[in-house]
Amino acid sequence: MADMVKLFVNGVEVEVEAGKNLIDAIGAVGIEIPHLCYHPALGADGNCRMCLVGIEDGRPPLVPACKTPAMAGMKVLLDAEHIRKIQRDVMELELINHPTDCPVCDQAGECRLQDYYMSYDRRQSRMTVPQVVKGKKMAFGCGVVHDQERCVLCGRCVRFCRQITKTGELGIINRSDDARVNIFPGRPLHNRYALNVVDLCPVGAMTSADFRFQQRVWFLKKSPGVCHGCARGCSITVDHNREKEQEARIYRLRPRHNPLVNGYFICDSGRMSYKAEEEGRLNEARHGRLARSVDQALLAVAEDLAQGGKITFILSPDSSLEQMVTIRALAEKLGATLSGFSDGWIIPGDGDDFLIRDDKAANRAGLELLGIDCSRTGFTAAVEAADLVVNCNNDLGRSLSAEELGQLFQSRRLISFASHRREIDNQAEIVIPVASWSEYAGSVINCQGILQHFPRAVVRNQPPMELVELIARLGSPLQSEADCWQELARLPGLPADPATIPTEGLQLNDNEAAHDQP
Repeated sequence: MADMVKLFVNGVEVEVEAGKNLIDAIGAVGIEIPHLCYHPALGADGNCRMCLVGIEDGRPPLVPACKTPAMAGMKVLLDAEHIRKIQRDVMELELINHPTDCPVCDQAGECRLQDYYMSYDRRQSRMTVPQVVKGKKMAFGCGVVHDQERCVLCGRCVRFCRQITKTGELGIINRSDDARVNIFPGRPLHNRYALNVVDLCPVGAMTSADFRFQQRVWFLKKSPGVCHGCARGCSITVDHNREKEQEARIYRLRPRHNPLVNGYFICDSGRMSYKAEEEGRLNEARHGRLARSVDQALLAVAEDLAQGGKITFILSPDSSLEQMVTIRALAEKLGATLSGFSDGWIIPGDGDDFLIRDDKAANRAGLELLGIDCSRTGFTAAVEAADLVVNCNNDLGRSLSAEELGQLFQSRRLISFASHRREIDNQAEIVIPVASWSEYAGSVINCQGILQHFPRAVVRNQPPMELVELIARLGSPLQSEADCWQELARLPGLPADPATIPTEGLQLNDNEAAHDQP
């Protein structure tokens, strides 16, 4: 546990973590020190001066909070009139050339400058000369659009490209009123994390070409989620909305701070993966060539399963733990074989040493934990021996060519539960639509052995049924989430209730070690 010290803020004693800078230390107890250039992942820069605070009896009496560690007995002044004047003066400096275009700015509603103006300034402009004109709608590459006139020169984007991606595409050029952020000539943003500069920007200077002018942020509903783009399983926020008389849809994914998994960032590929949630969805059940209701199609599946014979269930490495254990329970009841074959999800050499993994499956560790075979040989043997194959939302087209799929399933019956339209479904006798990951609550284990639980985010006008519910209706012994977790709790380190999983996740490796101790 970190050492704690007591200090005074505006004469009130508080206990904070020793060694942390004043912004983070005092912020942890709910007291805000305004700042623009500081960010916990990028360190202190000290260029905006918005975080200057007074230190009573201190030498010097004024210090930048981002560079000053919390020490015992320190007397910090935030509400003193001379500190308020500094904050007002800094705000006036930042707003001298800032356009009043909040009504058309994507950052409106999430803008630090707006918030600080209302909290620390609220004065009329004293400017009597024209504002300095800077560039607008500048394409910086990787989908980043920059409005120079809105920039407050905090330098966060520049430091991100130098410290985090180490690609250094951005810099601050010129001086005084002519200073501005720009790319180097002929060197646009070219890294796989570039869109993080949009999140880092405290104002509306850096915007996403994909999200620009799409939705007002105060209309968006914000739900916590887990990215299904790769085995890292980054913590994200799913921003979604249902316009009047329209279908609910996702407008963007943003990183959600998680020190155990992804810190403050996500990759651009994961960020844009929301489009795959929206496109190519399977919306109706089919039996043969005829459309059927889900109930009718499910009844036909139950009849096929009741006929006996050899059955193989194919699981997706993107499925939740709850889905996997429910399918496993049904397979055990029917004496069926299980396969989690998904070689095509692994792209050798695509990962890096930061967040991106070669494995594009969100829950392969779940398959391994449940003892489900994922080998190609096991899959081929199971399918060739089967009379009936039930594919549970596994995109086999990633792992096998259309010719291989045709040969494999030409002489056996295939039933497909799928969230999206896929080539393999053309060979299926029965196809039933299911909810995708943004439309159900579930749990996944990432490549580091961290268990995370995420709630349902998007609710469609006509919500597709969840795979757990469909499998339960087919006779799985596990009929509810409580049943699933009662079964999962038999495994080392897993809790009996997903509500007990911390927000940042549960490190199973550490938990298992504790579990095995006498």
